[in-house]
Amino acid sequence: DRRRDSPAAGSPIQPIIKDVGEVYSRLLDHRPVIQGEIRYFVKEFEEKRGLRELRVLENLKNTIFETNERVLPRCEQAMQDNLSETFKRLQAANAMIQRLQEREYEARKVK
Repeated sequence: DRRRDSPAAGSPIQPIIKDVGEVYSRLLDHRPVIQGEIRYFVKEFEEKRGLRELRVLENLKNTIFETNERVLPRCEQAMQDNLSETFKRLQAANAMIQRLQEREYEARKVK
């Protein structure tokens, strides 16, 4: 035990040393207060962050649901409509190019 080894053990200076230690711990040693503040801050941060992340996930879920239910079907329909029209135009362009190539081939044959 440190008290037994200390030169002031059992002397009248012991209460003074004890008082100085208490004054030091109350006035100068801020570790317990700081640790308490850190614990409080972390707890508040985690709770608020957890709620914020929960709201973000809820918004994401709603966005995905809306996309699956409303946006995707409209996109698929627009794609089918436009794809059909585009395919018809490509067929017409292909037929025109084929006729043009035939004319060029005939023109070369004649020369």
